[in-house]
Amino acid sequence: MDIYNVEAAEILANEALLLPIGESAPIYEKLLATFPTAVKYWKQYVEAYIATNDEEIAKQIFSRCLLTCPHINLWRCYINFIKRVNNKRGSEGLEETKKAFDFMLNYVGNDVASGPVWMEYIAFLKSMPVVTPQEESHRMTTIRKVYQKAILVPTSHVEQLWKDYDNFENSVSRTLAKGLLSEYQPKFNSARAVYRERKKYIDDIDWSMLAIPPTGSYKEEQQCMAWKRLLTFEKGNPQRIDATAANRRITFTYEQCLMYLYHHPDVWYDYATWHAKNSSTDSAIKIFQRAIKALPGSEVLKYAFAELEESIGAIQPAKTIYESLVAENASMTSLAHIQFIRFLRRAEGIEAARKYFLEARKLPSCTYHVYVAYATMSFCLDKDSKIAQNVFEAGLKRFMQEPGYVLEYADFLCRLNDDRNVRALFERALSLLPPEESIEVWKRFAQFEQIYGDLSSMLKVEQRRKEALSKTSEDVLSSLDNTLYDVVSRYNYMDLWPCSSKELDYLSRQEWLAKNMFKKSDKSVMLTSGGGATLDRGNVGVGANAKLLTQSARVVRPETSRMIIYDPRQIKGPVIAATSSGYTKEVDEIFKMLSPPIMSFITNLPAIEGPSPDIDIVLSVLLQSTLPTGHDGGKPPDSVPGAANSELSGPRNQNGPVHRPPRDGQPTKRKAIERQEEEDAAAAAQTRAMPRDIFRLRQIQRSRGGVAPAQSGSAAMSSGSMFSGEQSANSSS
Repeated sequence: MDIYNVEAAEILANEALLLPIGESAPIYEKLLATFPTAVKYWKQYVEAYIATNDEEIAKQIFSRCLLTCPHINLWRCYINFIKRVNNKRGSEGLEETKKAFDFMLNYVGNDVASGPVWMEYIAFLKSMPVVTPQEESHRMTTIRKVYQKAILVPTSHVEQLWKDYDNFENSVSRTLAKGLLSEYQPKFNSARAVYRERKKYIDDIDWSMLAIPPTGSYKEEQQCMAWKRLLTFEKGNPQRIDATAANRRITFTYEQCLMYLYHHPDVWYDYATWHAKNSSTDSAIKIFQRAIKALPGSEVLKYAFAELEESIGAIQPAKTIYESLVAENASMTSLAHIQFIRFLRRAEGIEAARKYFLEARKLPSCTYHVYVAYATMSFCLDKDSKIAQNVFEAGLKRFMQEPGYVLEYADFLCRLNDDRNVRALFERALSLLPPEESIEVWKRFAQFEQIYGDLSSMLKVEQRRKEALSKTSEDVLSSLDNTLYDVVSRYNYMDLWPCSSKELDYLSRQEWLAKNMFKKSDKSVMLTSGGGATLDRGNVGVGANAKLLTQSARVVRPETSRMIIYDPRQIKGPVIAATSSGYTKEVDEIFKMLSPPIMSFITNLPAIEGPSPDIDIVLSVLLQSTLPTGHDGGKPPDSVPGAANSELSGPRNQNGPVHRPPRDGQPTKRKAIERQEEEDAAAAAQTRAMPRDIFRLRQIQRSRGGVAPAQSGSAAMSSGSMFSGEQSANSSS
């Protein structure tokens, strides 16, 4: 059963609303145990007790949730409750209500929605009765201070608060108001500008989301990014306020973020480290304590907490955290033992670490990793190779069947340059390991001989390796054959290869085919399984140098067996309201700006099923394309440009376009040259580099769409002007 099922939680909460408080209280407790930062459930719970006038339990509920849920709606519910309780207590009740307002604004006064609370507090202060002039003066001073605090907070009501403050100061003293208003005017302008920027980040946040463990959903990732953008914005101190006020605002934003990302360890860690960087280690420790309480299963947070304690010199608290890790994970993993040994070596010395190792190795859950870690620490930190080798030898009696331990011991002996013991170790291990578990050991043995041995020993080990591993192959004879692939594996060095990448892919494919030639499998398996035969250059490297290969040298192939054929019918596109013409309103508006030939071309295009292209990119490519400006091959060279278009070249009779031959002796050749120069200039203007800004491209498109008819008309007039000129010449003659 998924206890973090949001839909089921909503159903339970709605059912609890219909039940009496005695029956609904267990439901609320169950919901709040799962969602401890769910503001709406806390609010429903406390309002149910307020409705029954059970003030004591209501106060207890408020004390449980107010400090961990800095949400303005919950706090307004609290202030209304306090006003109701103290309504009939006279001056003492008013003073309690005033303290409650101060307490509330101290915690949530920086909320972007806290404007109405500031205004409510100011109205409450103005309504408080006064008797003496001293009390009146004190009340005015208090109201002024509240106004001056309120107009510095970037809220949705900051402008209204400024107007009210202006009226307040002018009602008290116009002379004093002028100086105060001129002093706070820039601060108000800054708060107003920051609110506009802040609202952009606030609007991306879903304030109704429940805090659940990370699921990796798209919405969850978007909310995480929205909160982190808001935190980055607040950390930049855009309002340029003092450090103390800025830190309070950042703290408030983190607390709000944790209401929704309560189960995200990275948010807790960022919150704690931010406090530590701002020289507030006590606050950082408190945040880590809250984080471990919220996420008791997060080992990485505990290691981070222990690291903080150790970095400030608090050795005993750090040791307590490590001991808790060992107690919780002793039966599951050896990592806690290893990290505790390293901590003891740093904090208490060699003997403390050695003592704990001797205790840890007796545990039945102790793995070979503990031996390797302690031996490596003794060799690298204590510079004692003898103890390290003794630890490896002691572990070999217990973990000889572990290929990983054998390889680590072999690496240690190689660092000592003890090639004789390395060979002895390989021989001992390979005599005990089954063939299917000895593949990596044989591979390391062959690589060792390539470095430390001669050609004879290298070839001998390679042949023994083939014979041993041939027992796991169906075709024993082919697995014993020497191939060119083996030569490649012997004569490469780091990222240097005796063949090209193409040859390497070919040889690896042939190697795989040779191993699987007698397996009965269908063709699809043979084709899709080829990726497994591709030679990973990182696996053929020499010794530890294989780990130094660049990422580009590794071949990564897709797993084609999980690919799905694209079917556009499986994807539901967005619902778009179409007009009577069958197109959307936006498309119809675009069509109105196009010329009739282009409109005819577009309407005759066939329908396409599949993903829709990005219109802006398509338009930008079309507008930046160089279009041919020469004459079509099918037209005679002496034809007049534009004469075939009735819309562009003037009137047309029933038999075709009107053609007026030039008068004999008219210098038409010179006019044709001038016209050609004009067309070349226009073509050059069209082929200039277009701006890549989408807004400019759309503006150019609109301008071209609107100007095209006028240009076409002018072209027709210029074409006809030559003929009209000829006619005038005839008439003059």
